[in-house]
Amino acid sequence: MDQVTKDLASSLNLTGDGGGEAANKSVSLNPADILAAMPKMPPGRSMTVDETVAELKKHPIFMTEMEDVENAEDNLELAAIQAIAYDGTPLENATNFKEQGNECFRAKNWADAKEFYTKGIALLTAEDTRRASSSLPTAEDTPETISAQHSLLETLHGNRAACHLELRNFRSCTTDCAAALRLNPSNVKALYRSARALFALDKLPLALDAVSHGLSLDPSNPSLSSLQSQITARASALSAKAASEAARASQAQKRAHLLKTALAARGIRTRSTGNKPEMEDARIHLTPSEDDPTSTLSFPTLLLYPLQNDMDFIKGFNETQTLENHFGYVFPTPWDKSGEYSTGGVECFMETTGGGLVKVGKKVPLLKVLSGSSVEVVDDLIKIFVVPKGKAERWVREYKEKKGVADVKGK
Repeated sequence: MDQVTKDLASSLNLTGDGGGEAANKSVSLNPADILAAMPKMPPGRSMTVDETVAELKKHPIFMTEMEDVENAEDNLELAAIQAIAYDGTPLENATNFKEQGNECFRAKNWADAKEFYTKGIALLTAEDTRRASSSLPTAEDTPETISAQHSLLETLHGNRAACHLELRNFRSCTTDCAAALRLNPSNVKALYRSARALFALDKLPLALDAVSHGLSLDPSNPSLSSLQSQITARASALSAKAASEAARASQAQKRAHLLKTALAARGIRTRSTGNKPEMEDARIHLTPSEDDPTSTLSFPTLLLYPLQNDMDFIKGFNETQTLENHFGYVFPTPWDKSGEYSTGGVECFMETTGGGLVKVGKKVPLLKVLSGSSVEVVDDLIKIFVVPKGKAERWVREYKEKKGVADVKGK
């Protein structure tokens, strides 16, 4: 700093070889000359006016509204400065905040109670910070005062935890409980509130640990005992649910393996396009028991009427059944006014793997149709085209022309 002063004086010609007369003259200093003579600051990006104002508003001294600061609850500088407005020692002011918070809490005004407790916490935390950063304690920093402040800080954290619990801020509740327990590991209320919050978060092992610790300190505490029973019941229910889900998953895996084996043993080809149609609970399955490998296969099946742009859905077409078995209740259809569609009056076709058609005999069991190498079951659904005999030849020809495939095969 001395060097800067000398440089400034030299720049303004206040010292040097001017002689005693010059030295004794009064000099009129121009502010512009002084600024020009000042050392230059290193180059950097200057902030805009808006940025400067925004930065200043982050500091409690320049703050105009609480909204100007993020996480105001955790801003200890802000809370401490707010507390300065009150007369009395930090301990007295923090005690006053606690009492005001208690009044709001009794009125079930949890949010305001939390704010009062927060102010008290900030004030006492600032005292701890001041003592930690200063090697010279004040006259008020007696062991008794410090102990009283820490005891009050423990209470304030516990009370704010109770507010968080009512406001369902469960994670904040556990944070305040942890702060109270650091000051006093035997704080049963903090253990209880922490256990409740952890229980609400479904962190059952931690909740059970907290409540067990509390009961070790106060074995006859009814609230802790009741909470322990609730946690234990919840843990048992979740354990049973997990076991049930695991059993279902295991059973589903076993059934899927049996189904895959049954299809392979019969030579039935399947393919998935990743675009399976919505069929509710209809699916390929073994019947009567999906767990018995000797059961027969059942397939969801669509009977398509291409000339009518209509269809019928058969939820379970057993491999031992024929089309005649189902035509008995499907026909006559409500829209077939001319009576073209009957068991003896239609011909049936399935699409082959190459895009062609294979004729399906109405008396042929489904297994025989599916076990051939020319057809496959796509997306767990069998599709059978049903066309009147008199119109079948023309429909097949148009189908072939459209697809550009070979002649129809027979089954």
